[in-house]
Amino acid sequence: MTAVAQVEQWSHPGAFTQLRLLTARQLRHAFADRRAVVLNLVQPLVMLTLFGQIFGSIAGPGVLPGGVRYLDYLMPALLVTTGIGAAQHAGIVLVREMGTGMTARLRSLPVNLRLVLVARAATDLTRAALQLLVLLACGAVLFGFVPSGGVAGMAGALVLALAVIWSLIWVFLLIAAWLRSLEVLTGIAFVVTYPLMFASSAFVPVEKLPGWLRAVATLNPVTYAIDAARDLTIGTIGGGSAASLVVGLAATAPLGVAAMLAAFRAFRRPLSR
Repeated sequence: MTAVAQVEQWSHPGAFTQLRLLTARQLRHAFADRRAVVLNLVQPLVMLTLFGQIFGSIAGPGVLPGGVRYLDYLMPALLVTTGIGAAQHAGIVLVREMGTGMTARLRSLPVNLRLVLVARAATDLTRAALQLLVLLACGAVLFGFVPSGGVAGMAGALVLALAVIWSLIWVFLLIAAWLRSLEVLTGIAFVVTYPLMFASSAFVPVEKLPGWLRAVATLNPVTYAIDAARDLTIGTIGGGSAASLVVGLAATAPLGVAAMLAAFRAFRRPLSR
């Protein structure tokens, strides 16, 4: 029996039951194609290899703080920026389901529409979490990445990365729920992705950027999340203190909360509009 058929039998379903079934349905779809799962998991590793080799070959001793290896400098950034792809995927899947009629079918059932979005966000957060674990394992085995911040620092960086990913997922769910156009969403994703990634401290220190780009990076919340992740893993700023985690969360959490509330409102609009 499918999840939708189970939903149709509910008379007064509770929120937890709805969320459990909706999330289970999304997870089954997300992991149904093993080829897509494998490609999804290796994407961050490809980025680590390419960016590590390209930028690492030109990053002299005076570029990075404290003589840190470029790969160690890059790894915390990839923990955060990996979530951009997961966030885009959440928006794309939502638009597709709105176009195929699945969303309309759910609207006819006793389902809390907000939980449909929460289930979508939870599914893509799960996908992103698996990506991060594979990235860390391969970074340690293949490239010798050993965080000087220890297990506690690495755990803090993972928590921070997942919080950033959660916030970005809600941003793209908002765009998808409001615009309801795959073409427009794809165009916006292209415009948003590269400034978030490259106009930040992800690949080089902010002070090494040109003046105008440095100003943009200073306003980019991803910069603060990346800096905090680096501090937690390799101690480039304040030795991996808990304050770094608080700063990183404070830079991204308000955006995620605002996007979530706005997405709930946009998703409630009739599909014909």
